[in-house]
Amino acid sequence: MQRITLLCVGKLKEKFYAGAAAEYGKRLSRYCKLDIIELPEERLPEDPSPAQIGAALLKEAEAVRGKLPPSCILVALCVEGRERSSEDLARLLAGWANRGESRVVFLIGGSHGLHESVKAEAAERLSMSPMTFPHHLARVMLLEQIYRAFQINAGTKYHK
Repeated sequence: MQRITLLCVGKLKEKFYAGAAAEYGKRLSRYCKLDIIELPEERLPEDPSPAQIGAALLKEAEAVRGKLPPSCILVALCVEGRERSSEDLARLLAGWANRGESRVVFLIGGSHGLHESVKAEAAERLSMSPMTFPHHLARVMLLEQIYRAFQINAGTKYHK
């Protein structure tokens, strides 16, 4: 059974997001071992400079590295990542599982994204859409897409 980890910068505070994430977590329990790890987002002033943002992202990247399990596939969600269909994601997960890659970590940055150094370490850069979404909503959307991918691979009718 694959171990899927969502490593998220920022806490999920809104009840409606938390409820949706919990529902997909429950559904995924049939297909994988799911862990959701939340890291604190670095505090920034109201109107931060690019240097302040860069320093905060670097600190967050160090915290992320401290939570990465050994021998994992790291998938960074970022705007410049590759857009993939649900079927593509299903094939990726199945391919990793078939190669014995049992630990997959999906990384969601905070409101300012991810530091370039941690994106460079990722095996895959994934974009949800060219549109901008709140990172809390991205977590729910990603959980749904991971669930959909397992449903596709299981041959169920959920995807239809």
